Amino acid sequence: MDTEKCTVLLTAIDQGSLSGAAEVLGYTPSGVSRLVASLEADLGLPLLTRSKGGVTPTPECEALRPRLAELATLGRACREEAAAVRGLEAGSLTVGSAYRPLYRALAATIAAFSAEHPGIQVRIEHANSSTLAAGMARRAIDFSLMSRREIDCRWTPLAQDAMVAVVPPDHALAHADAFPIERLLNEAFIELYPGEDCDNSRTLTAAGIRPRAAYTAHDTSAAFALVEAGLGIALMNDIYARSARERVAVVPLAPTRIVEIGIAVPPGRPSPALAAFEAFAIPRLQKVSAWNLEGRAL
Repeated sequence: MDTEKCTVLLTAIDQGSLSGAAEVLGYTPSGVSRLVASLEADLGLPLLTRSKGGVTPTPECEALRPRLAELATLGRACREEAAAVRGLEAGSLTVGSAYRPLYRALAATIAAFSAEHPGIQVRIEHANSSTLAAGMARRAIDFSLMSRREIDCRWTPLAQDAMVAVVPPDHALAHADAFPIERLLNEAFIELYPGEDCDNSRTLTAAGIRPRAAYTAHDTSAAFALVEAGLGIALMNDIYARSARERVAVVPLAPTRIVEIGIAVPPGRPSPALAAFEAFAIPRLQKVSAWNLEGRAL
């Protein structure tokens, strides 16, 4: 089976459209359509449902998706190894990050790597840890900075990060040693990243509570502004909260909730490009300690 067809199909699914896949892969939309149709003919199954809103995988495609992802990954690795045999270095990687405060260190690492390995293309994708984990499971993500998730991967821990309550400076518990998490049930709660399977929602689920949101925010800057205005209390990772300590009060949760942040890569033998990036990036990113998560280039 032509593994490039698998790559095209999976990219179309990830992008949600044939035109999006064409833009990412450098094809024309009609070329993408022909390759997908050819793969459907090879397998004797419909793989995409097409609509005005884009494309979605059929149930038959979802059943085959893990195998198609394996084939696409193997095809890419084979092409990279063939290039290495010819004395060339080639390949592409998608690096994910769930934490914006780590972007500076990650970007500096990628820039240094690209200077030494110009034949390997690296792109960055931002998403929460669960989304990155799902992307890694289907081989759409090659290397990820994230909090630990229940997936099969090779894991390198980087830091232990506490979940904290972010409260207005004049709040009664602003200077307390701890903020009882159940108190969120009786406070104006600012829900960060509503509807997402993120560290915040997992912390609340583990505590067995579900506060009623007075406000919602889709980024930490908005949450800080709401807290600073005295409109409520937010729950978040300390890696984010520490940047706003001059504007708001940051109080550890009780009971303590610790999130392990680290590097995840898919299991098994890595492609030549991924092996080179791992060897280069991991030692550098390990220098980002629990007290130096501001993303400075190290």
